[in-house]
Amino acid sequence: MKTNNLMKIAAASAVMMIATGCSTMGGPGGKDEPAPPANPNFAGEMNKFNAQFPNDKATKYEEVSLNYNNARKLDERGNCHDLSKYPVVIVLTLDAAGKVTRSTTDVEGKKAECFRQAYADAQLPPPPFAPYLKPIRLR
Repeated sequence: MKTNNLMKIAAASAVMMIATGCSTMGGPGGKDEPAPPANPNFAGEMNKFNAQFPNDKATKYEEVSLNYNNARKLDERGNCHDLSKYPVVIVLTLDAAGKVTRSTTDVEGKKAECFRQAYADAQLPPPPFAPYLKPIRLR
């Protein structure tokens, strides 16, 4: 049981720590910008993601899908990064073909909505099972 919990934590931590590489850190609000309000639905989506582990295929898919996302710069659609200095974590729900069917962000606000729209029609590689929940930390 300890191993399963450690694997879940490790998988979630690895995903949460990864930020896509081609974005800016700035935002229009500067140091006085208020933090965006939290999305109360986000914790449930992360719990669903964590429930997918331990699973060797899911662990491998995390790397494959992250590389795919970064290579195609999906996070740069809509220039969302510049809307706020605060990062956004988005959880994508993928169908069997890798098509995004839903997304949930950890916060609400203009930047979060921009990312939800940017990923609304995204296509990732087919996941090992469906529905598959894929979190991405965006700067």
